[in-house]
This record gives sequence, structure tokens and C-alpha cells, in this order.
Amino acid sequence: MNSFLTHPIPVSWYLLVSAVLFALGVIGFLVKRNLITVFMSIELMLNAVNLSFVAFAHQWHAVKGQIFVFFVMVVAAAEAAVGLAIIIAVFRARNTLAVDRINLMKL
Repeated sequence: MNSFLTHPIPVSWYLLVSAVLFALGVIGFLVKRNLITVFMSIELMLNAVNLSFVAFAHQWHAVKGQIFVFFVMVVAAAEAAVGLAIIIAVFRARNTLAVDRINLMKL
């Protein structure tokens, strides 16, 4: 018999992984100075929240959490497309992706 079916993984483990991923995203957002890594840290935080939504939806046998995750993923995909376009435009204009050296008020 399949051991996964007899011993399901507790929701607390999913929440622990979600909290660790979110903390890594916050640390990356606060510490890193490259625009790409800051952007990736924001995406990591969004995915950590999605993981907790799916874990709670599975625990409560509700589809609403998974539907909400679907909409968050759609918004994250649109944000990724727009964000990467802005990052490319900033790099072409400034020749750097360092957050400290980007000042959009000056040419």
C-alpha cells in the first residue's frame, strides 16, 4: 500500500516551508542590490503565499483558496511581463541594474 495515502503530510509542514520561502524573499528584497534579484525575491514571496493558500484550501476541502491562487498567479504573470519590460528599459537607459545607482529623475 502507498505510504503517502496512509500518512499524509501535515499542513504545518507546508506552512513552515511557506514561511521559510517568504522569509528568504524578504531577506533577498532587503539585502540584494540587483534589480533582477529584487524582482525574483518578490516573486518568491508571492509563491510562498500561494503555497499557504493551497495548503489551507486542501485542509478545509475548499476550492476557494485554489481559485484565489489561480488569480494571484495570473496577476503575478502579468506583473512579471511588465516588470521585466521595465527592467530592460532601465538597463538600456542606465547600463546598470544596481538599485542604488538607478535614479530615474536624472538623464
